[in-house]
Amino acid sequence: MEGMTAQNAEVPVETQARKPVLHEEIVERLRDLIFTGKLLPDIRVPEKDLCQRFNISRTPLREALKVLASEGLITLLPNRGARVTRLTPSDAEELFPVMGALEALSGELACAQATDADVAEIKALHYQMALHHARGEREEYFGVNQAIHLKIMNIAGNPTLAGVYNSLAGRIRRVRYLANVSQTRWDQAMVEHEDILVALEMRDGGWLADLLKSHLMNKLAAVKLVIEQVNDVD
Repeated sequence: MEGMTAQNAEVPVETQARKPVLHEEIVERLRDLIFTGKLLPDIRVPEKDLCQRFNISRTPLREALKVLASEGLITLLPNRGARVTRLTPSDAEELFPVMGALEALSGELACAQATDADVAEIKALHYQMALHHARGEREEYFGVNQAIHLKIMNIAGNPTLAGVYNSLAGRIRRVRYLANVSQTRWDQAMVEHEDILVALEMRDGGWLADLLKSHLMNKLAAVKLVIEQVNDVD
């Protein structure tokens, strides 16, 4: 994967004064470092560098690492810090059917609940995502892509469903990021999102459920291939 090396990428330190980083922001920044390959599997998390980067002490950093450990992204090592958990093809095979079922249900419920304003918001996000795709801006595309899926989940209006989904969201975001490494798969994903938007506009719950499930499962082969390649390189 582009940007990945045998060592964790050097963490740049900003020298200007900054406000303390909030707990939620620390967690999110760490997730992004993992998803983008700046923190690599099986290598100890550089706590000192990260504390300097975030302008925090080790206590809030370690609390954030505990959150990521609960999501399966980090493995805590007794008296030896933490490391990014290595993904395996079997991890993807376990996650994708579960998340596919959850997203299918969210699509069905969202079609019954969506207002015109909800659809307009997702349409705006879709066109923003399409622009990032056209420009080859993968990280920006990925961020908007996740906003679309989360918006559909929120429109569904089922707290129990959202709770289960969110408990697995960190792990699935990581493998989703890997899925669009190839241009072919990325182009296919964009076409699939065109259909997702149409199904939502039509309020066709059955069709949207099928599309969201197949959209996720179509990523599985690409994800497994990238995981195998990354593990071979490491």
